[in-house]
Amino acid sequence: MRRVVVTGIGVVAPNGNNTKDFWNACVEGRTGIAPITSFDASTYPSQIAGEIRQLEVKHLVPDRKSMKVMGRNIQFAVVAAHEAMTSAGIDPGTLDPERFGVCMGSGVVPMGLSDLAKPIMESLDETGTFEPAKFGEVGPRSLEPLWLLKLLPNMLSSHLAILHHAEGPCNTITTACAAGTQAIGEAFRLIARGDAEVMLAGGSDSRIEPLMMVAYGSLGALSRSRRPSAEVSRPFDRERDGFVLGEGAAVLFLEEFERARQRGAHIYAEIAGYGSSCDAFGITRPEPTGKGARRAIEMALREAQLNRDQIDYINAHGTSTPLNDEMETNAVKGSLGSDAHRTPLSSIKSMTGHLIGAAGAVEAAATALTIDTGLLPPTINLTSPDPKCDLDYVPNAARRQDVQVALTNSFGFGGQNASLILTRV
Repeated sequence: MRRVVVTGIGVVAPNGNNTKDFWNACVEGRTGIAPITSFDASTYPSQIAGEIRQLEVKHLVPDRKSMKVMGRNIQFAVVAAHEAMTSAGIDPGTLDPERFGVCMGSGVVPMGLSDLAKPIMESLDETGTFEPAKFGEVGPRSLEPLWLLKLLPNMLSSHLAILHHAEGPCNTITTACAAGTQAIGEAFRLIARGDAEVMLAGGSDSRIEPLMMVAYGSLGALSRSRRPSAEVSRPFDRERDGFVLGEGAAVLFLEEFERARQRGAHIYAEIAGYGSSCDAFGITRPEPTGKGARRAIEMALREAQLNRDQIDYINAHGTSTPLNDEMETNAVKGSLGSDAHRTPLSSIKSMTGHLIGAAGAVEAAATALTIDTGLLPPTINLTSPDPKCDLDYVPNAARRQDVQVALTNSFGFGGQNASLILTRV
């Protein structure tokens, strides 16, 4: 198995539209969570989110037709992938296209109620009842011919492959909140076993729109706190009551170690192990003892050929929901044993919100930056610790610490679990 390293990072996050701004915000404990501005959310149970604002994309997409069929999540990924390539010092023209692949994580793509509003209204009878037959008449002439292409999850990886002439493996992972982490893990494996030389890998997601906010609100997953926006996401805190929805993307440029070394690339971190498991327990409720999550952590450690006492830092999934934070605490204790209490872990979701399919990718980027800079980002808003969450969560202020080995976790609806081990080279 060949060694795989991270030589490029691109991030589009609520608290920073590029890697430098994002990382500075994380280290300084600055949040990107604020009242929603993209639509009127004044009557919604949750009126805040981690939105992306003022992002320039068009200059990166030469084909105007492609731009028209790019959903918001794809646009985020385009910006992040461009930054990752630039960060890695890579000219796509110098790569063997057949050995260059893409693997991205995402999830459900919102339909866009604004696109559907007119044909739906024209399909109501005199009593206001929706008539499917009438919709069959008015729908096709109201929607753009290529509208469907905005909704297909695989378009995320396909657009990146087209833009960067990547003709190798091209995959999209749709495993809810674990998708970004699994995409990086699968890309790591593709290079390790020789199926590709370089990969763009990460995740991108955007669900801050009317239907998705109602859906997550109905599910009971979102916080309904009336605290100031910046204080609502509070992983591991006794007063947490749900997550805050965010959006964004992160893309890592992965390459085989010897290749990176020979070209003198800056190496942020090495990906040394990947673990994936399923709770097989519940659709929305994690297995409370964390045994499924524990297996993913232990699998990643085993592949990395490391012992649990060698982990210096954990980038936690830490959603700010009562069930997840307690489960993750149990999983860390179960996998690390007596070493759990000496190992710091923190959740940047306190500053970004929950980016769903992009969350694991943004957090993997943060983990690589932690190794590269020796700075542990804090868990902000942790002012009243939950007695059931009794580990060192790096509360409220960043910490300087040498990190040789780091773990990053992601856990999704349906019991999807994924963990990555990153190490200093």
